[in-house]
Amino acid sequence: MQNVVVKDGIKLTGPSHAPPTREELSMDLKGEYRLPARREAVWAALNDTDVLRDCIPGCQSLEMTGENEMAATVVTKIGPVKAKFEGQVRLENIDAPQSYSIVGEGKGGIAGFAKGGADVHLAEDGDETILTYDVKAQVGGKIAQLGGRLIDSTAKKLAGQFFDCFAEKVSGGASSAEGTTEAV
Repeated sequence: MQNVVVKDGIKLTGPSHAPPTREELSMDLKGEYRLPARREAVWAALNDTDVLRDCIPGCQSLEMTGENEMAATVVTKIGPVKAKFEGQVRLENIDAPQSYSIVGEGKGGIAGFAKGGADVHLAEDGDETILTYDVKAQVGGKIAQLGGRLIDSTAKKLAGQFFDCFAEKVSGGASSAEGTTEAV
């Protein structure tokens, strides 16, 4: 028998002998973008907190807290849920100027949490750079209750906004990124 409880407008279910628990969803995204700049310039921008702060949608702060470590505050809206996430990010497996891994986690209070990582790779193609990434993340709390389809579409939209801004920064305002992000 299932126990159903509505709390904060979210239906929680669980066995009748245990309190209900919130869902946790996994999300996998892959993307490839052609950026109108040389690999060294793209690498430098990927490691510049000012550029990242300007391009991450909803980013209120992004600061270096140690070697290859950052703290961030991001406000985002997924469907009807708006949340302020406080998080930590580490750069690992650094192979400059070709690739690195980003590992992080953020907490958004009652809205939930997000944690995961991304592998980022840069390949030269003449005067342009092809950036590929593979993200594996988990979300929980209210945002997980919204469902995978809404979370995936929001993640794709945010990735597109980030890369349009990022391409403009690395090209000196002359261009936008060409590419795609897809849920896997």
